[in-house]
Amino acid sequence: MAEKLKVLILNGSPRVNGNTSIALRELQQVLEENDVEVENIQIGKEAIRGCIACGYCAKHGKCMFKDIVNDIAPKFEAADGLIVASPVYYGSANATLIACLDRLFFSTSFDKTMKVGASVVCARRSGCTATFDELNKYFTISNMPVVSSQYWNNIHGLNPGDAEQDGEGRQTMRALARNMVFLMRSIALGKEKFGLPEKEEWIGTHFIR
Repeated sequence: MAEKLKVLILNGSPRVNGNTSIALRELQQVLEENDVEVENIQIGKEAIRGCIACGYCAKHGKCMFKDIVNDIAPKFEAADGLIVASPVYYGSANATLIACLDRLFFSTSFDKTMKVGASVVCARRSGCTATFDELNKYFTISNMPVVSSQYWNNIHGLNPGDAEQDGEGRQTMRALARNMVFLMRSIALGKEKFGLPEKEEWIGTHFIR
């Protein structure tokens, strides 16, 4: 494992230094203590529109909309791990983050197999596990192992700074980061020794025929 491991963080919160950032700060500190290179991009205030299923990316290898999604794509390709984080809005993730992830995953054709994925969610009270499940679906359709922690990857707070008081939530983030480091290192060693898992040719079964 000569090259330094890299993790890309996408923060879906529009609040700079809000409660979602507190969770990510715990993660990033542990990752960097373990010699992992981290890039943290806050996209919550970006103007990101949703996918329109135009097929442009299939022909040109990138999304037709010239925004931050195309800038993120090569960073995602170079990363060993991806962390996506969001506050909870109406029991769901921030729509800006979802638009970004829809287009990022759909428009990139590079193999995401064994890149490690983790999602982090923040709420005042409820909706964390629904949002957590929503975000993990991007990983589980892409052959990406999902990192777990000692609890669901939740942190709680309403006003900026409240999450500092959630000792269990912050500890959950640190455990998540340690598990992520271990899993990325283990996969790197496995790839050196065994390579990536064999893949079959894709079988598309459409329900109308």
